[in-house]
Amino acid sequence: MFKTVLFPIDRSREAQEAAEKVLNIVNTYQARLVLMSVLEIPQEGQEVIHPEMTSKETVIQLLEGFKDLFAKQGIEAETIQREGQPAFTICDVADEINADLIVIGCRGTGLTEEGATDSVSNRIINLSPCPILVVP
Repeated sequence: MFKTVLFPIDRSREAQEAAEKVLNIVNTYQARLVLMSVLEIPQEGQEVIHPEMTSKETVIQLLEGFKDLFAKQGIEAETIQREGQPAFTICDVADEINADLIVIGCRGTGLTEEGATDSVSNRIINLSPCPILVVP
């Protein structure tokens, strides 16, 4: 059912918690796991959604940390690092790799009317080329 699972990660607690779900899905379906992280490039006049994700070193360390986490569970993960706006970049990568599922952690910022437009998970839900599992 799921041949390729895309797991976009950031430094949030929710991404850490979603890793357990990803582990179960990848093991159950013997799926290919692709970890990705987006280096946010601030646009002029636009607020950065995740300020901690504007450092290339942070993104590289984050990907390696998650890759090691999955390796300890016997899962070989591929990593992809991109630059851009998170939701759009994640959906572009999902399309490029023919992902069957995107698993994302959700911070809950899209639960309010004013937060819905800023929520990365809400944007991914609206743009994704494949099914999405949102882990609260």
